[in-house]
Amino acid sequence: MNFANPSGHVPRPAIDVRSLRVDYGDFIAVNDLSLSVPPGEVFGLVGPNGAGKTSTFRVLTTLMEPTYGDVFLDGIDIQEDIASARRIVGYMPDLAPVPSDMKVWEFLDFHAAAYGIGNKAQRRERLAECLEEVALTPQRDKWCKELSRGQTQRVVLAKTLLHRPRVLVLDEPASGLDPLARRDLRNALRRLAKNGATVFVSSHILSELAEMCTSICVMNLGKLLASGTVDEVRQQLGNTERTITAAVLGKAEDAASWLSSRHGVHELQVVGQEIVFGFKGTDDDQADLMEGLISNGVRLRAFEERRSSFEDILVEVAESNRRL
Repeated sequence: MNFANPSGHVPRPAIDVRSLRVDYGDFIAVNDLSLSVPPGEVFGLVGPNGAGKTSTFRVLTTLMEPTYGDVFLDGIDIQEDIASARRIVGYMPDLAPVPSDMKVWEFLDFHAAAYGIGNKAQRRERLAECLEEVALTPQRDKWCKELSRGQTQRVVLAKTLLHRPRVLVLDEPASGLDPLARRDLRNALRRLAKNGATVFVSSHILSELAEMCTSICVMNLGKLLASGTVDEVRQQLGNTERTITAAVLGKAEDAASWLSSRHGVHELQVVGQEIVFGFKGTDDDQADLMEGLISNGVRLRAFEERRSSFEDILVEVAESNRRL
């Protein structure tokens, strides 16, 4: 992918991982991972359990050393200058706890003081900014134990934002959230990226990442399988399967007879004046299919596709684990 800006200058990657490997004894958790994430991206890391996502995040956030490989955050070598790396990274682990006996503002103020954020007035101002960023200003004086699961996740995100990190690493931030809470979280991450932060987020909920992220990568058994936009990942994984519904005027059986002999068409069914079939091929192949129908005198009222969902892709990846 070419992330050059209109001036032709390619910005320095916000996250640059080179040949990363993480071993636990004889077990290889991350195997020769290389990826580059430009500034201002919401970049998704997806894969089944055991793919190596959390180990990758622990290295990126300086919580563990890699077996070998290099990681740079905004040009900073995290092994050579760990203090500078920690100043620019914010980490939100999966299911991060909050103390039940503190109010929301007290929890955030405690962490703001730990970050060394100014005096009391300056911390109060920064707390207000972070609460506004995650849409939790009305909950400022609530006890943490009174928060819903979604509100708790957003409080932890607010805490992660306190020191204005340029790189955000979020491990399963949408885990256990209801649809409304996931929407609020998604909107918050988009705003952060729009304001210049780089968000690196993992999830096993692929549909969430498809809506949230500008690009994604897929890991399995410690290895990078694909990286890029949604469509690029589908192509790289060889997943060009789609379901097509052709609504015709006239006899659907005649059109179905022609379609059944075309390469890539399978599982064809006629339902009234609609023909539903599976199709595997390129976008050009699909265009040829539609053009062929019209050339053969078929009057099309609609020609709609439904591509394999990201959940379908994840299932295929996970099933491949069982065959290994």
